[in-house]
Amino acid sequence: MVDGVMALSKRMLLVLVVVILLAGAVKLGRRPSPPLAERPRVELEEQEIALLSRLVHAEAQGEPYEGQVAVAAVVLNRVDHPLFPDTIAGVIYEPHAFTVVANGALYQKPDDRAQAAARDAVDGWDPSNGALYFYNPALARSPWLVSRPKIKTIGKHVFAK
Repeated sequence: MVDGVMALSKRMLLVLVVVILLAGAVKLGRRPSPPLAERPRVELEEQEIALLSRLVHAEAQGEPYEGQVAVAAVVLNRVDHPLFPDTIAGVIYEPHAFTVVANGALYQKPDDRAQAAARDAVDGWDPSNGALYFYNPALARSPWLVSRPKIKTIGKHVFAK
């Protein structure tokens, strides 16, 4: 009988400790992160989303929607990567990163599809599967760029690590 009471007391103590820990976590505002689909990948200011939309428009106009989202995702992947600047503007305006900056195409008003593609990437969709680079093989001149490990092709763009 005494052993049964001791075992029950130990279980009750364990349950009490778990309840206290859970209550403390709730009090601190901690809770499991929602699934990716329920939370944005990053929090951005409107001007950052506008800049990302302009890049998508300039780089991927006429490409499939999935390819436009993938172009935006590459920029976000770079922001998250230690080898690149940690802001949208820093990545886009990095010297020699995107020809559309040099040729002025970046400064065109983006269409609705480019804006939606940028928002979908910000919301967590990455059809590039983590790519850090993309290029059009018909236009790319850099042997280094085309030597990067390829992840996939969407439309006319190759996405690479």
